[in-house]
Amino acid sequence: MTHVVESGSGPALLMLHGIGGSADSFAPQFDELSDSLRLLAWDAPGYGRSEDPGRPFDLDDYADAAADVIRDRCGDAGAHVLGMSWGGVIATRIALRHPDLVRSLLLGSSTVGSGADGETAGRMRTRAATLAQQGAEAFAGERAPRLLSGTAGAELTAKATAIMAASIRLPGYGYAADSMAATDHTADLAKIDIPTLVLSGDEDTVTGIPASQVLAGGIPGAVFVTVRGAGHLANQERPDAFNAWVESFIFITERLRNHL
Repeated sequence: MTHVVESGSGPALLMLHGIGGSADSFAPQFDELSDSLRLLAWDAPGYGRSEDPGRPFDLDDYADAAADVIRDRCGDAGAHVLGMSWGGVIATRIALRHPDLVRSLLLGSSTVGSGADGETAGRMRTRAATLAQQGAEAFAGERAPRLLSGTAGAELTAKATAIMAASIRLPGYGYAADSMAATDHTADLAKIDIPTLVLSGDEDTVTGIPASQVLAGGIPGAVFVTVRGAGHLANQERPDAFNAWVESFIFITERLRNHL
């Protein structure tokens, strides 16, 4: 069973966390956007409070599982889809496989997939073994601080570390890492005909602005913005700016749809 957190009313927004997160990664969005948006966030299969998949999942499986959440919760009306990092790669695949369910696409700190670079894909494939060796707490303690800018305070760093430690486990994390390593959406971006917003923290050293620019440049009509003073976890580190962009883009998209 897939665990989904839901709050608020208005246009529906499904939020897909990164490879080290869960629905708890979107606490700043639930805090600030529930008055204007119907927010849904999952723990991906094999993460947090969701059950482990009964078999290895690839990216199509994650995209189809997320599409099922949209259908179950929103019906044929679909939802706006926000994906952070790995969640953005899943969101891109949803847009390619289930375009009728995606009202708009919002890609935060994301990429075309690690498969675009052999070295990056190779490192991604080693992550499960590292997690097995270190355990979730030590693994999170080493990785989570890298996801924030150099000016992030101790409180935010501790929160990000705690969320990661509570969210990740095997085999789910290994399936997620393999799905990233096997994916390169570069050649498919031009097929996306959905309003798209691409966001990148200007201090993101994990994926970074160049990777986001590839997405924005490849998806027809995509809007690209940077979030000042934010690292990879831009939605957590600079929620005011991040939320303002997300909310504005969704309501602009809704107005345009209503005038068609």
